[in-house]
Amino acid sequence: MTPALLPRWLLPLAATACLALPAGAAVEEGDLPLEELRTFANVFNQIRQGYVEEIDDSTLLDYAIQGMLMGLDPHSVYLSEEAFEGLQETTSGEFNGLGLEVGMQDGYVTVIAPIDGSPAAKADLRSGDVILKLGTTPVKGMSLGEAIEMMRGPAGTEIELTIGRPGESQPFEVTLVRDVIKVASVRQRWLEPGFAYVRIAQFQSNTGPAVQKAVEKLATEQNIKGLVLDLRNNPGGVLKASVDVAGLFLDGGLVVYTEGRLPNSHVSFNAEPIDALDGKPVIVLINAGSASASEIVAGALQDHHRAVIMGTRSFGKGSVQTVLPISEDRAVKLTTALYYTPSGRSIQAEGIEPDIEVQRAKVTAYDDPRGITEADLSRHLDNGNGASDNAGKANTAARELQGSDNQLYEALSLLKGLTVLGLREPPPVLRPQSASAEPR
Repeated sequence: MTPALLPRWLLPLAATACLALPAGAAVEEGDLPLEELRTFANVFNQIRQGYVEEIDDSTLLDYAIQGMLMGLDPHSVYLSEEAFEGLQETTSGEFNGLGLEVGMQDGYVTVIAPIDGSPAAKADLRSGDVILKLGTTPVKGMSLGEAIEMMRGPAGTEIELTIGRPGESQPFEVTLVRDVIKVASVRQRWLEPGFAYVRIAQFQSNTGPAVQKAVEKLATEQNIKGLVLDLRNNPGGVLKASVDVAGLFLDGGLVVYTEGRLPNSHVSFNAEPIDALDGKPVIVLINAGSASASEIVAGALQDHHRAVIMGTRSFGKGSVQTVLPISEDRAVKLTTALYYTPSGRSIQAEGIEPDIEVQRAKVTAYDDPRGITEADLSRHLDNGNGASDNAGKANTAARELQGSDNQLYEALSLLKGLTVLGLREPPPVLRPQSASAEPR
């Protein structure tokens, strides 16, 4: 193809390729592939001249970029103006949409995790669900950015999703109403007196300080004997936030490191010597919806033997994406490195295996009708310990938790066991005094 037939935007690229390759020279690493560029330019020109509908050069170039990235891993995508704005909104914690973290798998948009309190979470969409249609439009062949743009929209508008769920023979439809998704990154509460619970829904830029503030607030209310850190269905987010969160429970040391082809992709991230709980036991809950930054935190605490990881195997997204702006309003999100835990384990396509596997299940407690104790008998003697009904209230709360969230119930049970082993002091030795005894 002669330069006259090349689109104007391809001329500098072709010229660079020609300068890089002397006549008859072989293509070496680092050189632009001249023959492949000629083929690309020829195909481009054939489409713009002969396709049944006229397509402007800018649109055709967008298609070409999308095609290049679709041939890579599921997380390397071209961010159009709308998708670029959506990415910035997501990391800031507020956007309009359905509340789904999604990725591409085998050409289909697959749910990584629903966001807490979102329309998707209320509709019981789950990690691993495959979106087959958006409205009447099949998703197969659609780019991830295009699918995200279709799911976004003004609050109050409806969209029907056709979902394929692993283990179910037939797809099903669900109608969701778009809403303003306000991602509350961190929530905290007490499970029982002394046993704290911190939930991280997504790793945003301010998540590290927010978790520290949550722990400090709990500590001012009462002594923390142990803590459950809930990372289930947390799709990840900002890398620095995961390093900050892991560092809150570590006394220094390596949190995660990355490796890639470029020299600047070899980076290590270390924790500050903080340990906000001063060695108190920690249980981390994960599941198949725990991805990326969640896996970094779980892997670091597991490798440092600082926490017990409980639940089910995590998602396995161990790749690093770098957002590379190509204009003021467009960018390319490109996978540039892989994450490794402090012991050198790759998270990619492997995930974090829990120390104790607990599947999510519906548990019903069995009440023994014959379970009568001394305290149930009329005219029973008081023990003189001044015991209140706090223990009964705690038992009732635990039974309710067992029925609503068995994984969290098991985490609390283990946490209490670790506390008993690690914090119990021997009882004082008291000698009985006899009223008739005389001093000797």
